[in-house]
Amino acid sequence: MSDDPLALGPDEMRRMGYAAVDLLVRRIGELASGPVLRSATRTEMEARIDEAPPDGPREFGGLLERLDRDVLPFVGHFDHPRFFGYIPGAGTWPAALGDLIAAASNIDSGGWRESAGPSQLELTVIDWFRGWIGYPHEAAGVLVPGGSAANMTAIACAREAIVGPMSPRIVIYTGDQTHSSVARAARHLGFRPDQIRVLATDRHFRIRLDDLAAAIETDTLSGRLPFLVVANAGTTNTGAIDDLAGISRLCRERGIWLHVDGAYGAFAALTVRGRALLDGIELADSVTLDPHKWLAMPFEVGCLLVRDGANLERAFELHPEYLQERNNGGGSVNFADRGLQLTRASRAIKVWLAVQTFGLDAYRAVIDRALDLTLEAQQSIESDGRLELITAASLGVLTFRQRGAVGQAPEEVDRVNESIVASLAAAGDVLLTSTVIGGRYAIRLCVLNHTSGRADVAYALERVASAESPETPRAERPGHAERAAVQAGVAIGWLTAQDMTAADLRGIPLFDAVTDDQAGRFLATGREETYAMGDTVTERWALARTFYLVRSGSLSVQVAGQEVNTLRAGDHLGEIAAIDWGRDFSYGRTATVIATEATHLVAFPAAALRELMLDNRAVDHSVRRIAQARLASR
Repeated sequence: MSDDPLALGPDEMRRMGYAAVDLLVRRIGELASGPVLRSATRTEMEARIDEAPPDGPREFGGLLERLDRDVLPFVGHFDHPRFFGYIPGAGTWPAALGDLIAAASNIDSGGWRESAGPSQLELTVIDWFRGWIGYPHEAAGVLVPGGSAANMTAIACAREAIVGPMSPRIVIYTGDQTHSSVARAARHLGFRPDQIRVLATDRHFRIRLDDLAAAIETDTLSGRLPFLVVANAGTTNTGAIDDLAGISRLCRERGIWLHVDGAYGAFAALTVRGRALLDGIELADSVTLDPHKWLAMPFEVGCLLVRDGANLERAFELHPEYLQERNNGGGSVNFADRGLQLTRASRAIKVWLAVQTFGLDAYRAVIDRALDLTLEAQQSIESDGRLELITAASLGVLTFRQRGAVGQAPEEVDRVNESIVASLAAAGDVLLTSTVIGGRYAIRLCVLNHTSGRADVAYALERVASAESPETPRAERPGHAERAAVQAGVAIGWLTAQDMTAADLRGIPLFDAVTDDQAGRFLATGREETYAMGDTVTERWALARTFYLVRSGSLSVQVAGQEVNTLRAGDHLGEIAAIDWGRDFSYGRTATVIATEATHLVAFPAAALRELMLDNRAVDHSVRRIAQARLASR
């Protein structure tokens, strides 16, 4: 008899394994007939499972029963056929068994000597990915927990390859549709808010090449060092794909690293039309891919590919004295030298096992069906008078909403659709999530799961179309007469920043919903600024984030020397740069503003406007709607 208190005999292991497999097979079989989402409060969950660990053993079958009753039901089923929110992900059984094999074998795939088999398997899988996106043979890669980890690894790799140690001069450029993981990665890698240029995207939600070139030129002339552009191959908001070939040409001319975040869309390259949409991805210096999306892998697995593979190991390899045995030579690869993890699970087993089990034609069929279902959903929305298409199908994403009634205020239409999304989540039979497009609340439909069919998509659309508009109380706002009276006196009603009252602020349409308390706190942060005719208030691409109200005078708003707007008393500027894109990163100035006569402004810190936006949703919506309209006009 073993004296190992954690050892189990073969028969007991089999009994436990069969019981766990039976539970999982049953739950997978019941998935489609159950709720998409079931949640609970922290108090409810604590009542079910918060307890001290036992000193003695408990029966395994009973523990599985508790998991089945008290834990596993309270999740969002990302693999449910009617899960259309966020970016869904439905795994497969062979891949899940691959995870079981990797975990039960307790493999550390960080060093070749201890994991020659799993490491070669990872090299094989990475080589598959390399070929699918058209990368050269000298490319290298690493499997990581997910797309966020891949983006962080890419930024670190690019910095080491282009710059070396962190420098306050270096700048990253990206579009405003880029995934929040880039902001998170940059922050934790030591980049300040002024070291990321967030560029407004065009009407197709793609980076504007002329803006990118202008921003790079401005920074270069000012002594900064542009080193990285992050482009997108399938954004989360709309599925948009940047002009990868065009951005690549610009980056090569300037000696800038191009990273493509293809976590959502890159595996569409397996299909003919997907490969056409992703033209230019093979020119990027690095690419993020996410197998737990269209490759149907269970969470977690992501991948970073680097075109010049030598850069990956140069960025991360370290050889301390206690790891000398891992330096085996002979072309072996220590994956710990390609990323942030030393001890790392084998993620390649599940990818290899699932792809080998089903074959690539099966995955191509899944991707093509998702694309087809999204196009069919667009056609259904466009032919249904109850619905409104916001953005057309791109890859497997579109946005739409229930159409407002004639004359219904935009904020009321937003409120109705927001309540629809919340009620669907509470009902649990279909999951859709939201975003904001051009300042408007929009419902996202993302078709990605291999389990989803035509009937599931049709059901989701009908649930939105037929949802009754809830009776929601309207926020108390000043009446028309009050607003008109205040508006008429806006140029003379407040002579200094200190004279400005809550009523004066409400007279500006942007702030007509503020309370006295909110107005008081916001106005207390203001300061006066005076400009003579011809003075520049702010220059395009400047990183200042001040928000201004125009007290008197006039201003010319110019882009590339052309006037795009004029501002007078009661107008405002700077709301675009004040919007927080993520972790204090934001747009720079998108236009040059010049006083065309003696002009008096009241300046407010961007943080004060953001605080007001957090406190008052109507102000938040108004600021974002105006910002988006102004961005679209430039």
